[in-house]
Amino acid sequence: MAIITTTVSSEKELEQILQLQQQNLRYNISAETSQSQGFVSLSHSLSDLQKLHEASPSIIAKDGDIMAGYALTQTRECRYLMSDLEPMFALLDEVSWKGKSLRDSKFYVMGQICVAEAYRGQGVFDKLYQQHKITYGASFDCIVTEIATRNLRSMRAHERVGFKIIHTHLDELDEWAVVAWDWS
Repeated sequence: MAIITTTVSSEKELEQILQLQQQNLRYNISAETSQSQGFVSLSHSLSDLQKLHEASPSIIAKDGDIMAGYALTQTRECRYLMSDLEPMFALLDEVSWKGKSLRDSKFYVMGQICVAEAYRGQGVFDKLYQQHKITYGASFDCIVTEIATRNLRSMRAHERVGFKIIHTHLDELDEWAVVAWDWS
């Protein structure tokens, strides 16, 4: 089957996102897999994903009924939907981009991206981001995300798509690179 990218349209798809997320959480995979294949850092609940989806649907890649990958959409309205997002949005308010505060730009956050193991190396990652640009590009100057700097596979993949590092910082979990893809 051909892989298609689209926006989330059902609760079943949100449940599939959660299954794929659990399979790739850094706490659920080996250190070797984490280093070679990458990982996701945060776990969401179905309620969390429903709130995000209502604000702005996330992007998914499907192979028939199989979830090949996802890239969560978190607009600024999501800042107050989940308490875990507030610190990230507060940090982004202070980050500079193109000589001004990022908060003065029209941006949203890609909250997490993951490609199912069977679909890695087939362009799904790039297709997810291209769909983000198709779906949201006319309304935003850029898309922003944070990547654990030790997640080298993700760092390289984001650079390949067109993201540039605009800030780095440490927190209790890791060292993070804030990256932006300029759509203006």
